[in-house]
Amino acid sequence: MSITRKMKRSSFATLILLVALASACKGNSKFPTYGSKFTLDSLTLMDKIKGGWAGQTIGCTYGGPTEFKYKGGPIEDSIPIVWYDDYPYDIFEEDPGLYDDVYMDLTFVEVMAEKGLDAPAADYATSFANAGYKLWHANQTARYNILHGIMPPESGYWKNNPHADDIDFQIESDFIGMISPGMPVSASKLADKIGHITNCGDGYYGGVYLASMYSYAFLSKDIPFIVSEALKSIPASSSYFKCISDVIALHRQYPDDWHRTWLEVNLRYGNEKGCPEGVFNGFDIDAKMNSAYVVIGLLYGGGDFGKTIDIATRCGEDSDCNPASAAGILGVMNGYDAIPDYWKKSMDKVTDIDFPYTHLSLGKTYKLNYKLLCDAVRNAGGEVDPHGVTVTLEQPVAVPYEEAFKGLKPVEHRVLKKTVQDSLTLEFTGNSVVVLGDVICLGLDPDNSYKAHVDAFIDGQKVETVEMPLDYITRKYDVFYKYCLPTDGKHVLKLVRVKPDPKYVVEAKEMVVYSAVK
Repeated sequence: MSITRKMKRSSFATLILLVALASACKGNSKFPTYGSKFTLDSLTLMDKIKGGWAGQTIGCTYGGPTEFKYKGGPIEDSIPIVWYDDYPYDIFEEDPGLYDDVYMDLTFVEVMAEKGLDAPAADYATSFANAGYKLWHANQTARYNILHGIMPPESGYWKNNPHADDIDFQIESDFIGMISPGMPVSASKLADKIGHITNCGDGYYGGVYLASMYSYAFLSKDIPFIVSEALKSIPASSSYFKCISDVIALHRQYPDDWHRTWLEVNLRYGNEKGCPEGVFNGFDIDAKMNSAYVVIGLLYGGGDFGKTIDIATRCGEDSDCNPASAAGILGVMNGYDAIPDYWKKSMDKVTDIDFPYTHLSLGKTYKLNYKLLCDAVRNAGGEVDPHGVTVTLEQPVAVPYEEAFKGLKPVEHRVLKKTVQDSLTLEFTGNSVVVLGDVICLGLDPDNSYKAHVDAFIDGQKVETVEMPLDYITRKYDVFYKYCLPTDGKHVLKLVRVKPDPKYVVEAKEMVVYSAVK
């Protein structure tokens, strides 16, 4: 099929979806009219809040062992995925770090609880940047930026963050939707503040979309409606919108074959552009692709809790975060009591265990979420009393258009495997470059406080001094990156150690080069 025909097909599919979205609210008779008021009683609210947090925890537990072990392909149905009664309890006791996409949410929840819903982005940024847990990709890059004075939204902007389109904000946005029942616009305002700490473009849209689905899950049990209506919060011209709209259209075309939908979506959108680890590789941590897997799980799961998390997991890639989000949305939609006992037999055992790096257990989080939800409803002009909340249903509005890595295309992924003891010179042809690597100790007695410093020069001009601590917690995730040089052609990158210590070396593992789209 020609490129022109593909573009026409894509444009036509988008048009059809927009028409469907325009009539979605009208077609769902059980959903309140936008601008009208609806009431949720306190028992229902608490059941939904419990369902959301417990669902995330269960989904993360189920998909944890397969995370990024299946790259570029789904997990075959014949491969068993383990579950047993005490599984969540054992993870809390033996490997609580698995729940990073939960305790990252809780970092922001704690800031909000202490400083209020109107806390500035800098408060959220400072709190997570100084936390003691490991981070990766957009989160770790943003942490380095923040600790070195690059604050949001610049900390998540793609020229300062090679991972801007990654999944990070998507897996940290659940709590925003869970305090915004029927309030997608209010949710988007919070997402704008918090999401741009770590991401922009499609990486930002992932969090906006997930939060919007949670928002609608308080009011509707119609999954096709929820996934379609939430998409109204995303600009239709974005690649994120087009990807998710294709998932929705493909589900209509192949309602009984999620594997076919998975294949079609990967053929159309599965080429990683941003994250340098995924360029020309099977590794895909891109937000729109992993959001697609969440939606595939929800649509093909058909409201069945076990089937939903199993499909979301079997889509592969970030296979703990995706079922966590899908299960969280189902948990809000149907409530905790509706989660089958098979999945929650050990949840009472873990209710009072604090998540790592926080002072919050599930039990404390349920109560705090309820309080913050009430605060958010009041802020939006709703009513709160001991019996529940009354909210005016907000009509979704698309957030502003953003595009990360605009005008760039990856042209080379080069394996380096070189050490920078004194200096390293690398030639490349393009207008943007990223060097991946780390710092290691050659001796037997490492000093974890050691920091390597590297001056980076392009064509003889100093660009920056990079700080590379031996302690990964505060280390720059990628050794060096620079986008959109004035000329698209041959360049020389030179990395020079500042006061090198022979006991420590900086490793340059790989290099990704970009050129301008012609």
